Amino acid sequence: MGTPTEPLVIDGSHGEGGGQILRTALSLAAITGRAVRVERIRAGRPRPGLAAQHLTAVRSLVALCRAEVAGDAIGSPLLDFRPRAPVAAGDYRFDVGAAREGGSAGATTLMLQAVLLPLALAEGRSRLWIRGGTHMAWSPPYDYVAEVWLPLLAHIGIAARAELVASGWYPLGRGEIEVTVEGLGPRARARLRPIELVERGRILRIGGRALAANLPEQVAERMAARARALLVQADARIDIAAETVAAACPGAGLFLTIDCERVRVGFNVLGERGKRAEAVAEEAVAAFFRYRASAGALDIHLADQVLAPLAFAPTPSRFTTERVTGHLETNAWAIGRFGLAHIGIERGPGGEGLVTVEPAGAAGADLTGCGSART
Repeated sequence: MGTPTEPLVIDGSHGEGGGQILRTALSLAAITGRAVRVERIRAGRPRPGLAAQHLTAVRSLVALCRAEVAGDAIGSPLLDFRPRAPVAAGDYRFDVGAAREGGSAGATTLMLQAVLLPLALAEGRSRLWIRGGTHMAWSPPYDYVAEVWLPLLAHIGIAARAELVASGWYPLGRGEIEVTVEGLGPRARARLRPIELVERGRILRIGGRALAANLPEQVAERMAARARALLVQADARIDIAAETVAAACPGAGLFLTIDCERVRVGFNVLGERGKRAEAVAEEAVAAFFRYRASAGALDIHLADQVLAPLAFAPTPSRFTTERVTGHLETNAWAIGRFGLAHIGIERGPGGEGLVTVEPAGAAGADLTGCGSART
């Protein structure tokens, strides 16, 4: 994969227009060695430009491929990123709170989304320690990452393990996750597997945990009890634990993991000041029942998070999702800008979608040379 003299220009305001475009663009740039310029970053957000978690993602990817970067500052609407070396496996420590004076509770899991695929396609084992928020709004919580996202990546051929060192909640964060990634090396493409997940099969088990940090034990118990009561009609084995943990500040949430015959999905709702524990459980269970009523196999978050890995698989993939979202369409667009895959999305009458990912033949039979940026 050659690196053109001129950078690939990515419109950061396209579609959903959030931080996912930036993370996808820089992740793929690190893998392919392609220089990119991301313009109008998060232009439609109340506070546009780079926030602390985005800046930390930028700097982490700079470390992975020794990239030259310009525009890496809080609030910056424009970023130039030029890889100068192949992605290097190794031990890395990233702290979202260090990116902004006074600290930040930016999501550790979004950070992980940015760096995991480049490290998975590199050669050698990597270990990551990422500090910040672990159970945050507008981002996948640790439970979803460890119990839903990583198992699906394992099915594709990407081996990664996550451990919660300390939980971190809004507004202080100060949590930490530890992740080990087994790099596939230059023959990564041959080792990846496409997926065919058009049907999910029967729902076998509903697991998960109700988690309360720095709150009375009864908060977790009430969330779990209400969820169990509502899920009796689901006709599946129910195994929801109630747990309390220590953290830098209070927080709570219900994190459901659904085992179907062919896939595992998840549904998560965080507590808020003034929201009853029972209401948290009701929202999470309602999300599950919406999924069950659909014909989709993947939940809405898995659908967009699986696109980039499948773009590097040796043959096409196909899956259904409960609902086509702006995140899905925007991420498909960003991947398409690199020419790595053709992603087709067919929207059904109820909003559900059939997604096909056809890796581009121009990407080659393996990934040798990807990330070998010109100097």
